[in-house]
Amino acid sequence: MSKDRPAVPLHIALAQINTTVGDLTGNLARILDAARKVHDADLIVFPELVVPGYPPRDILYDVSFVEAVVAATEDLAQQSKGLPPMLVGSFAPSGKKLFLHPALHNIAYLIRDGEMQIAQIKQLLPVYDVFYESRWFVPGEKTLPPLEIAGKKIGVLICEDMWDEEYPVHPGAELKAQGADALVCMSAAPFHKGSLQDRVYHASHQGLPIAFVDLVGGNDELVFDGGSFVLGRGKLKRFEEQVQVFDWNLECGEWKAERETAEDIFHALVLGLRDFARKNGMQHAFLGLSGGIDSSVAAIIATEALCAENVTGVAIPSRYTDPRSTEAARELASRLGISFEVVELEPLHQAAESTLGARAEGVGGENLQARLRMMILMSYVNQRGGFLVNTSNKTELTLGYSTLYGDMAGAISPLGDVTKPEVYELARWINEWGVESGKWRVAPIPTFAIERKPSAELRPEQVDPFDYETLAPALEEMVLANESNAAMRGSEHKRGQMGVVLKVSKKAFGSGRMMPITRK
Repeated sequence: MSKDRPAVPLHIALAQINTTVGDLTGNLARILDAARKVHDADLIVFPELVVPGYPPRDILYDVSFVEAVVAATEDLAQQSKGLPPMLVGSFAPSGKKLFLHPALHNIAYLIRDGEMQIAQIKQLLPVYDVFYESRWFVPGEKTLPPLEIAGKKIGVLICEDMWDEEYPVHPGAELKAQGADALVCMSAAPFHKGSLQDRVYHASHQGLPIAFVDLVGGNDELVFDGGSFVLGRGKLKRFEEQVQVFDWNLECGEWKAERETAEDIFHALVLGLRDFARKNGMQHAFLGLSGGIDSSVAAIIATEALCAENVTGVAIPSRYTDPRSTEAARELASRLGISFEVVELEPLHQAAESTLGARAEGVGGENLQARLRMMILMSYVNQRGGFLVNTSNKTELTLGYSTLYGDMAGAISPLGDVTKPEVYELARWINEWGVESGKWRVAPIPTFAIERKPSAELRPEQVDPFDYETLAPALEEMVLANESNAAMRGSEHKRGQMGVVLKVSKKAFGSGRMMPITRK
């Protein structure tokens, strides 16, 4: 900052709020409510594309939706009279004519005194992992000059524009050359292991004081964790909506972010599952409780997300089920306070064997049991409403060690991006946290579920034929590198029919991994 400018701090508010794609009325209400909480701020910064919700994806081909968003943004400006200046993310037609392309600009608007001003147009459009922004947007052609806010020059970046070390264009450097005293970055960056470290690294390399605000909440497979910060000054909570004012002296601060832990993964999965249910108008979750580690952890995530009265666990023991498995499931449900029912598989199993004959033998017989279980679970959903939670883990999905239309069924998979060893790590953390926090009187996951050898219990004395501690990390490295082995290639068609897999790693099975099913 220039020496002749008074050393008066900028009162900047970071507003990480939880928007829903397409809910223009609800999103505007959230924006205005947040702004009213910080009436004394010099500037309130909201996330990228906060008006339409993120990511809107192919709704952007709908001209009526584009028109509605433009009108909603103008309406926001009118309703904001008397409130502090706001930086708000939205979009508008660029004026370019491209064949079968929306040709939109991703815009940061400065809304002040009921007027709208384009503060910045996003220049760097990511096309990797879950991002396909050039499918809908066209880049801004130049970096717009800093804004005058409370006597200071504030440059604006939109998400990827802060990741400038990876690109020949450097919006942050251009803003610095234009005389910016500080930068703000409006973002909609999804959570993954290492995401906070990445943000802090890029923020600290801009060469100017910087504030970063991120979206919070779940939208389909993506979880946005918030964790907004003024570098070196302070940060907001993760996985919660929060609005906070910082007295910012525009100092270049430092902060070394720690790598995400099992606790962060847990809260991300809870938020993702909660918002999936809430934003889709579903209240009750059902899941199969086998007494194993995966279903135990999935049940706790569902309980934390939806409350115990909205979760039902169903044990479906077969002729091959260890009685201790069902007792472990019953014990878990009792400790969590969720509904619990037992449905014996044997009558259906016998009827199917009688009908199918030899086709119900061997591997076909094992798959048959998994599919009969899913038929039972879906009958609960059909009768009572709600949705089915899938309990498969990422290592099983990678190997294809799962039954299509059986244990792969479910509307959403909270563990589908969590490797088998990570599931155990989550289980141990949950038990420690549950007792230490006083949430549960005793550790919720029974010892049997943690210590038993993994088994689908589909034949006598069956155990999973893998050394998960060795195999899972090796498979994860292949997934992260977009590589495939024979087992992975042979099960692409299975994963293509999965429900929503909540993304918590840098490469999940979903829109960020578009492998062909048919290939050589």
